[in-house]
Amino acid sequence: MAAAAEGLRLATFDAGLSRQGPGLLLRDILKADDPQVTAVRAMIAALDADVLLVTGMDYDAGLLAARALVGDGYPHIFALRPNTGWQTGLDLDGDGKRGHAGDAQGWGRFSGQAGLALFSRLPLGVARDFSGFLWRDLPGANLPPTSAEALEIQRLSTTAHWDVPVLLPGGGNLHLLLWSATPPAFDGPEDRNGRRGGDESLFWQLLLDRRLTIPPPDPPFVLMGKANIDPVAGDGLHTAVRMLLAHPAVQDPEPQGAEGTATADFRARDGPGLLRVDYVLPSAELRVTAAGVLWPSPDDPLAAVAMAASRHRPVWVDIALP
Repeated sequence: MAAAAEGLRLATFDAGLSRQGPGLLLRDILKADDPQVTAVRAMIAALDADVLLVTGMDYDAGLLAARALVGDGYPHIFALRPNTGWQTGLDLDGDGKRGHAGDAQGWGRFSGQAGLALFSRLPLGVARDFSGFLWRDLPGANLPPTSAEALEIQRLSTTAHWDVPVLLPGGGNLHLLLWSATPPAFDGPEDRNGRRGGDESLFWQLLLDRRLTIPPPDPPFVLMGKANIDPVAGDGLHTAVRMLLAHPAVQDPEPQGAEGTATADFRARDGPGLLRVDYVLPSAELRVTAAGVLWPSPDDPLAAVAMAASRHRPVWVDIALP
C-alpha cells in the first residue's frame, strides 16, 4: 500500500492502545505476545504510511511505549503530555469529589491516558502546542453551564491540538494540524462533551479564518485526527464537522474502505453503528493522488487482524510532494 516515491502517505489510526494504568501499555508491548499489540503492528505495517498519527495511545514522558511499538520503522516520533488525566484540582464533573477521571482537563484515570503520538519517516520541525488554549477564549464557544472557577482553568482540548511541521525533502514544511476530540457521550443533559467536541473542531476553522490570536500555519497543511463526530449519523454536533469538511481552505478526499467512508464500528451493545469519525483533510492546493480507509473486506485475511486491533480503522491519503 505504499505511496509512490514522489509522494507521501499520511494516515491517522485510533489504535485503542490505552490501558488501566501508567506503564501497562509499555509492559504489554514489551511482552511481544499481546494479541492487540500484535494486531496493531500488523495494521501499521499494512498501512505503510510515511507519516502516521496514532490516537488513543497512552503517553509516557520518555516516549518508551511509542518507540517500542514501531522499532526502527519510524525514526522521528513526536508526542507531548496530553490533557487527558491532567488533574485540575476542581470538581469538574459535579460528583462532589475531586481528583477523579472526570475532574481532569480531559477525562483520564491517569495523566497521559489515551494520548497522541506522531510517527514520521521524515524529519519534524518545531511544533506549536495549542492544548493550553482555554475553552472560554474560543469565539462563540458553546459552553455548558459551569462555575466561574471552572471557566478560569478549563482547556478546550480534551487531548491535544498540535501544529507539527514535516520537513519536506525539497525544502519547505508540511504542517500537520493534529487533534483527538472527546466523544459526544458519557455526560448528562447539559451535553458537556457534545458541546466540547464540536468546539474542538471549530478551533481549526477559526484558526484558518484568522479569528484567533494564534496565527494560522502557512500552507500546505493537513488536518489529521479524530473528530469523534460523523457528518450525519450518531451523536454530536454534526454541523461542526460538516463546516470543517466544507471549509474552502481544505479538501475532503472522502476515503473509502469495505464499509464506505466509515472509520469506526460501534455496532456492538446497541451502539450508533458504523461512523466516520477519523479524518485526513489536506489543504486545498495539495494534489491528492489516492485515499482510502484500511477496512478489509470480510474475505480478506487482514479483516480478523483489523478487528483484533481496534474498533477504528486507519484512514490514509496520498499526496504529491508540494
